[in-house]
Amino acid sequence: MSAATSLAAGLLAGLTRLITGVRARWVCTAPSTAARVYFANHASHLDTLVIWASLPKALRTRVRPVAAADYWGKSRLRRWLATEVLNALLVERSGGSGSREALHSLVTTLKAGDSLILFPEGTRGDGSAVGALRPGLYFVAEQCPDVELIPVHLHNLSRILPKGELLPVPIMGSATFGAPMHLRPGEHRDSFLNRARAAILDLGEGQ
Repeated sequence: MSAATSLAAGLLAGLTRLITGVRARWVCTAPSTAARVYFANHASHLDTLVIWASLPKALRTRVRPVAAADYWGKSRLRRWLATEVLNALLVERSGGSGSREALHSLVTTLKAGDSLILFPEGTRGDGSAVGALRPGLYFVAEQCPDVELIPVHLHNLSRILPKGELLPVPIMGSATFGAPMHLRPGEHRDSFLNRARAAILDLGEGQ
């Protein structure tokens, strides 16, 4: 990472924490250099930044947000921000062979020792509920059984920056990181995905 990119990353992390007032809570886990998958509910453009900025600085360069190539590749500025500053893994979401290649790139990244930030709902919700999780998380869990899957519940970000809005509202958000989970021997896909969704919801109880 160049000095300019490193400076931009530091400013972005600080600005994210300032705007959201985000508090990171670690429940039954702690930051780690091991390859992990952080998977979270998704309701705001701030979600990726908040998880990334909540991690210790030394980990951020080894944690790669998974982002849509068609959105983040639209302009030079977006692509620079995604690939240089955030070290995002851009994937196609067009379906078919593109989706298969995307899943394999996730596995390759984890086996290389980097971590991922995933939003397995597949799209942003309105913040009032957590939707059904897509099968990609199951595929990753099956292909990388030793990788820890860390559920993350993001609170209030959809109110700080709702869909369609450009200016944030000055209220507090939080990111709660839960206990690691793995695919159980013989566990069916739907059962695993329901358990993963429940892990996100459990972290949000009482907020």
